[in-house]
Amino acid sequence: MQSNDSADIRALAEACRADLSALTDKLITAVFTDNPEWTDYTSVPRAELRDACGRYLARVLDRLSTAAPNPETDEVAAAIGGHRAAQGVPLEAMLRTFRLGGRIVWEALLDRAETVAVTPHAIRATGTAMWTVIDGLSSALSTAYRNTKLDMVGRDERRRYALIEDLLAGRAHDTTFAARTGREFNIPLDNGYLVIVAEPLPDGRAALSGPETVLTALGIRSVWHNRREVVIGLVSLADRDADVVLDHLRPLARGRAAASPAVPGLANVDSAHNLARVTLDAMPANAVGLISLNDRYPEALLLRSPDLAELLVAHILGPILVLQPGDRDGLIGTLSEWLANSCSAANAAVRLHCHRNTVLNRLQRISALLDRPLEGQRTYLELSLALTALELSRGRA
Repeated sequence: MQSNDSADIRALAEACRADLSALTDKLITAVFTDNPEWTDYTSVPRAELRDACGRYLARVLDRLSTAAPNPETDEVAAAIGGHRAAQGVPLEAMLRTFRLGGRIVWEALLDRAETVAVTPHAIRATGTAMWTVIDGLSSALSTAYRNTKLDMVGRDERRRYALIEDLLAGRAHDTTFAARTGREFNIPLDNGYLVIVAEPLPDGRAALSGPETVLTALGIRSVWHNRREVVIGLVSLADRDADVVLDHLRPLARGRAAASPAVPGLANVDSAHNLARVTLDAMPANAVGLISLNDRYPEALLLRSPDLAELLVAHILGPILVLQPGDRDGLIGTLSEWLANSCSAANAAVRLHCHRNTVLNRLQRISALLDRPLEGQRTYLELSLALTALELSRGRA
């Protein structure tokens, strides 16, 4: 740009400063009359909007007067963009306002060109410079707007994360907190709820594939919460049967997942979460499927009382566990299969790929080691619980 062009541009811009108030009024009028369907400033007080329009027009003239570099980092446009993003004004409305402002400034510059002695070449140069400024300010506005929106999303996500963590920690016993959480997630306070926990696969994939999508298609509201070691789902049952809901989710399982029993209301979600976690811990490490507490009550009882479970194993199975590994494992396996097959030596032999007499001989040895007969309801119960506790302890080792 020639030096005399720069001087002419500055002269035109300075001449327009006297009209700044009238130009601002003109821009405000244009905002609400030129394609008003594109205007959404309902969250912005009119006086505040007028002030921002005035600052924007003044900024355009400032940059034309000083030829300031890099309007894409302009702090005035950025401040307007960030503030409007926080107010929820659509970005398209802001960019349209900036374009309208550019048109109004351009018309004012042309009007002043009739009274200020400038060359035709300078007028063309003024147009080029002005629209470069408008483009730059629009870019600064857009960047600040989007950055603010990203920050807001991050804050919203952190707030929602904290709400769910507090919910799982039991804060919903406070009715005020429960009501706030219900509004935030659009879920009722007094309703049946399931809590589902799912352990991500080693490659990072989810143990349940798209549960929220499936539930939404069924008209079931759910909220899902990601922790590093587990994904937690809060499912609002309304009038749905919990088992029916779980039947829809079970085909999605490709890893370990567990569900609590149905509980009434948000105030009981913390208890449901604890039960779901215990149920998940009761699953073998390599299991695939979605189970409920109803499937794992004995394991859950043992996991909730680990000290008693350890004492039970030592008291019931101790004499077998001190044997050499090969001998020990053979007797434990035989006892497990015998109990699992309704105490039938013949059926256990089929499972163990050995003769029935071999099973009977091993059972006699077990009875001698434990110094007790293997018959009787209480004996069956104690042996079964001890074997289950042993399996759980090996699974956690």
